[in-house]
Amino acid sequence: MPPSVPSLPRRVARILRTSLFAQVACALVLGIVVGKLWPDVATDLQPLGDGFTRLIKTIISPLVFCVVVVGIAKAGDLKAFGRIGLKALIWFEVASTLALIIGLVAANVVQPGSGMHVDPSTLDASAVDAKTGGGSLPSTTEFVLNALPTSFIGAFAENSLLQVLILACLVGAALLHLGRTKVPQVLPAIEQAQEIIFAIVGFVMRLAPIAVFGAMAVLIGQYGLGVIETYAKLIILCYAAAAVFVVLLGVALRMVTGLSLWKFLRYIREEMLLALGTASTEAVLPRVMQKLRKAGARDDAVGLVLPTGYSFNLDGASLYLSIGTLFIAQAVGVDLSLSDQITVVLVLMLTSKGMAGIPGSAFLALSATASSLGAIPAGAVALLLGVDRIMDSMRVVTNLLGNCVAVFAVSRWEGALDLERAKKVLDGEIVVVAEEPRGEAEKAEGAVEVPAQAVKEAAPEVG
Repeated sequence: MPPSVPSLPRRVARILRTSLFAQVACALVLGIVVGKLWPDVATDLQPLGDGFTRLIKTIISPLVFCVVVVGIAKAGDLKAFGRIGLKALIWFEVASTLALIIGLVAANVVQPGSGMHVDPSTLDASAVDAKTGGGSLPSTTEFVLNALPTSFIGAFAENSLLQVLILACLVGAALLHLGRTKVPQVLPAIEQAQEIIFAIVGFVMRLAPIAVFGAMAVLIGQYGLGVIETYAKLIILCYAAAAVFVVLLGVALRMVTGLSLWKFLRYIREEMLLALGTASTEAVLPRVMQKLRKAGARDDAVGLVLPTGYSFNLDGASLYLSIGTLFIAQAVGVDLSLSDQITVVLVLMLTSKGMAGIPGSAFLALSATASSLGAIPAGAVALLLGVDRIMDSMRVVTNLLGNCVAVFAVSRWEGALDLERAKKVLDGEIVVVAEEPRGEAEKAEGAVEVPAQAVKEAAPEVG
């Protein structure tokens, strides 16, 4: 007798119960509805998104530390780790510079700020100071010094990824130098700590739909949909330029590794939707690291390239900064020459690095760029205050994709990518269920692996 097919309502209920993607998608829609219908109530939901982000941030530093230390120790070659870092920095510089150039070309062609005729004296420059806390971007020397830890515990307490990376490299190098015979229990202890952290990730990720609901409700409640109409030309241009950049990323990924960016997007669709809803790449860093490892990228490559990219490879931010600079100039009637625009690229190549974690960093970078040109009033940056939050989704998705492609590309160059496994995972021949906490009987590296055929056969049961 053929098995009974569940009714549609039961199947929908099972999908919502078992699929994080479906849960986050529904939360996204509900957040928009609540923000539109009850904006006063929506603005009180900020703690939902903030609480989730705080929980994720508590595990990012120890997770990065464990993955990098284990990666170096198991790879057994510190020189290879150095080559990975150097190749990653080269990739980051090329990718972010390309993003800046695409942004400038797009802004010159479309002219999003032309015809606005804004008088800079009517803008409230103090609003920018409030957004940035009156701070400034660190100089190159300050940036380098800030990347060096002053204490072992302080790096973790301040959640400074670059400092944690340096500590992890030192510990990994020390383990290689001493050898496992002198410190036989240290590496297994770090591996066990990594297992615990991945289990915590599974627990915290169950709160993701609540976080997305709160974040979207606050966004729509605070800004409404009217801001989209006011800045429609700029918003469409930024997202279109990001789409062009993503296509180029796909071409680069195909040329270097033979992998499909579209299949990779399908593979991390839950993480992309979560990043889109919370406007935070940090919220998905642990899960993305886990999935990249499961897709064949070696631990040391994932542990070094992805977290470093969060500071050095902000492709989405680079796009926004270049378009935003020209938008401001066009809006206040300043005509930037070719040499001025080259200056914009050179300045943004510096100011766009190390922006992660600095409050109002985009406005600090824009202000620094405007000041370097001299022709654009610094207060004109306030023009972008109303639309900045709308741009967050574009920035975080582009940043995340750019860093993931960098992991695959650098891993491939260094021979740290299991290409056959990557193709099987992205083609769906191996299904990785990464969001559930693991038990003793499950795989030791953080996710359950199921043959795709078994999943298809069980489809009527799991929806």
